[in-house]
Amino acid sequence: MRTNRIRTIAVATTALAAALSLTACGGEDKAMGTKPAGAVDTATPAATGTDDKAQSDAPKAGEPETQTVPAEGKHAGGNGNGKKPETAPNEKAAPSIPACTPKNSTVKVSSVSRPINHLLLTVTNTGSTDCAAYYAPFLRFDDAQAVYPVLDDSKPQAVVTLSPGQEAYAGISLLGEPGQNEPVKSDNLGVIMVDKNNESKGESTLKLPAETYTDSLGFVTYWQSDVENALMF
Repeated sequence: MRTNRIRTIAVATTALAAALSLTACGGEDKAMGTKPAGAVDTATPAATGTDDKAQSDAPKAGEPETQTVPAEGKHAGGNGNGKKPETAPNEKAAPSIPACTPKNSTVKVSSVSRPINHLLLTVTNTGSTDCAAYYAPFLRFDDAQAVYPVLDDSKPQAVVTLSPGQEAYAGISLLGEPGQNEPVKSDNLGVIMVDKNNESKGESTLKLPAETYTDSLGFVTYWQSDVENALMF
């Protein structure tokens, strides 16, 4: 193993340095009665049996101690509180859930009474298998060239996965503070769903509620699992 090779080289280097030092000071060692390098003290018996195993198991000087991480239990795949993380550590090994797209889901937009100047976007899984509402929807009001801003602070802890018939929600804030920007009236809304790589998977065009106005300070949230979270921003 590479660790053993590195350890062997280090020991050999130390032994060579010790030998050179003893050679340079050989006369002095002889005069003082010290033993040459490699001499065996016959008065001390060599360790055998379990002593050999204990010495081999003990960490060498200067080497960090190692411990075995259990495959199961609160430490395995945990996040410090005994719970498994929401996403698998190995993305390649994690199963990929198909994205919710216009082919397996429908999207609708509706007005809400509170908070003011907000709309609610709802996506429903109309397919026969699970789909995931990844990231946030890309929105285009009428013929706008740029997509509507996404509120990063609304990112949920985990991707919302929908079983057949289930819904996910995104809140749309239409206006910033009054007087900051000139509102623009819009009639249609383009909703683009994305996959796990945040790439477009198709667009749906929706009719907006009457008298819908937007400005450059509005935003859309990430997909949420419930209406309250979608409209809290």
